[in-house]
Amino acid sequence: MNDINILPADTFVVVNKTILNENDRKLINMLYQPIIGSFATSLYYTLWSDLDKSELLSKEYTHHHLMTSLRIKMDAIIIARKKLEAIGLLKTYLKKGNVNSYVYELYSPISAHDFFNHPILNIVLYNNVGKKEYENILSYFKVPRINTTGYEDITAAFSDVYESVSATTYDNLNEDIRVNKTGNIKIDKSFDFDLLTSSIPEGIINSKTFNKDIKELITNLSYVYNMDALDMKSSILNSIKENGLIDKVLLRKNVRNYYKYQNENKLPSLMYKSQPEYLKNPIGADDKRAKMIYIFENTSPYRFLKGKSNGAKPSSRDLNLLESLLNDFKLNPGVVNVLIDYVLKINNKKLTKAFVETIASQWKRLNIETVEEAMKTAEKEHKKMNKKTNTEKKNIKPEKLPEWFDQNIKKQEMNEDEEKSLKEMLEEFS
Repeated sequence: MNDINILPADTFVVVNKTILNENDRKLINMLYQPIIGSFATSLYYTLWSDLDKSELLSKEYTHHHLMTSLRIKMDAIIIARKKLEAIGLLKTYLKKGNVNSYVYELYSPISAHDFFNHPILNIVLYNNVGKKEYENILSYFKVPRINTTGYEDITAAFSDVYESVSATTYDNLNEDIRVNKTGNIKIDKSFDFDLLTSSIPEGIINSKTFNKDIKELITNLSYVYNMDALDMKSSILNSIKENGLIDKVLLRKNVRNYYKYQNENKLPSLMYKSQPEYLKNPIGADDKRAKMIYIFENTSPYRFLKGKSNGAKPSSRDLNLLESLLNDFKLNPGVVNVLIDYVLKINNKKLTKAFVETIASQWKRLNIETVEEAMKTAEKEHKKMNKKTNTEKKNIKPEKLPEWFDQNIKKQEMNEDEEKSLKEMLEEFS
């Protein structure tokens, strides 16, 4: 379901779907917070504290309560909530009305063992904290090994201590007792298993090779490493055992090694998919500029750059630059797309790191958040720079600029060729 604007007066209740304890706080602080950030962590703890004394259900609150408790704006609360949902700590239900009402279901973090063996979370944590801190966190959760060689196991069995005797009749089954329950990380990414299986010679796989668990693992690995069926093929073939089943541990290792070989020994990190909804332009305008804004806002920087490269995968250097713009400079995805488009146009199709980062630093200081702000700032700065250059050099050849630099673009009617070109562009990035 598409999200809608949340008003401070909209209500919510919190439902605890699990058993929360102090160990969960350690897991969230040490493993989850480096990924989801402090706002999302604080939101989780606030919803937890809103539960009643039995930690089952909260009373009804308004979202103004969250704003005052967290001291942040509603837009930031929505982003924090989505991070919790994406990582499996929260589920959200909405009932529309004059005053919309929400149900927030809390789930436990997964165990440290499952976290460090997760194909996505483990890698993202490593990239977010660095090797040294990652190893410190890992060592904290490791169980110490004691050498019991020479010792005899004298642990008593249940039957050695207790015996069964006739007693009162009791037939009730306790099905509604609370259990520790974790949420799932949902990956909305299709993987072409038909293409994969058709490319593998007969006799190597059987009907049990791609069971449900293996398919889920392959889908997750293809997402985090950004690999398609043919990219994954060799790693999968090298992970098949004699009985036709796939060794999960070996598959993860093979995929990781293949990616590192292809990407200068680096591991992937994740980035926001596209511009946050609350920073997008209202839909309605149908002019050329509005359609360009739509592309900037609804395309991930990776796919935008790939489209600008005629479908070729961006180089590892360009990907590192994208990640820096998103993670280090904290620019929104739509703003990054405008920056990419601008630099490619005026810099002879090259993303020169120093040049890009100079503009990124300025836009960060100016607190540029929306696509329109980025476009207007680029136009303004370029005119200022051009005016200065023209006073120093006469008869300078004008640079080829992005089409959106033309402020009269809204007044222009598109001809048939332009309509066709823009339609193809929208289809390419959709």
